[in-house]
Amino acid sequence: MKTGYLTIIGISAILLVPPAFADSVFFSTNDPDGKIGMASRPSSPGKVEIEAADDFVLSSETDITGASFTGLLSGTAPSVGEVVVEVYRVFPQDSDTLRTINVPTRANSPSDIAFDSRDTATPNLDFTLSVLNPNFTAANSVLNGINPEPLQTTGGEGQISGQEVRFNVTFTTPFDLPADHYFFVPQVEVNSGEFFWLSAPRPIVLPGTPFAPDLQAWTRNEPLQPDWLRVGSDIVGPDPATAPTFNASFSLTGAPVPEPDSLALLTCAGVLALLLARRRRCLNKRTTGAQA
Repeated sequence: MKTGYLTIIGISAILLVPPAFADSVFFSTNDPDGKIGMASRPSSPGKVEIEAADDFVLSSETDITGASFTGLLSGTAPSVGEVVVEVYRVFPQDSDTLRTINVPTRANSPSDIAFDSRDTATPNLDFTLSVLNPNFTAANSVLNGINPEPLQTTGGEGQISGQEVRFNVTFTTPFDLPADHYFFVPQVEVNSGEFFWLSAPRPIVLPGTPFAPDLQAWTRNEPLQPDWLRVGSDIVGPDPATAPTFNASFSLTGAPVPEPDSLALLTCAGVLALLLARRRRCLNKRTTGAQA
């Protein structure tokens, strides 16, 4: 009977422990393809804010604990300052839909305002930086040519060269995101240079994480806010129907959040197992006393 008691206690202990979900890379757009670099930076003295955005989808509530993104640092001696990561939902969420827009379309764009953000200045974001290639060239770039309609189509600003770098980011306060369609926006402050987020293949190919609908990369600067432009269809152009479109190179790390009903069921099962074990223990004592 003692063996049975231990077995029940072992089961109850297992049931009382919530299921463990190991953090893992659950989304990736793949490595850069070298087609374009998109400036993305927080505002700083003499520089307006620029945001470049690419999308991902969550099918269930998820804690995002980390990310990586690959870009290019321009300049002769660039040094990294502030790093910001923002998450936007898809328009028209978190947006004013009644005002007049100053861009060709807002369909499938990021929303007007961020859903959540993390920042090294807070601090709720840590990062490490690794140099992948000391001399990398992207075939096109977007930095200053982010203009309202009808001057949005510039063709891009041409080749840009610099260090290819990867930022590995840890969110010390994870993003707790419900199931939804989102945009990922990394921003990097660079002293004596610029950060250009590098494009990745569109559509996403293996070993990346294909999904549908995979929206193209968008961008905006401070004067354009709260509107956004499509990097390919609006800026590179000239014809939105035939213009190239881009993803951006990034990956996400995290784990699904257990549903409350599942945790409640596990807790109830554990409590029941403990009660049964206690009852059996009492019965054992009574039986032993009667035999004595």
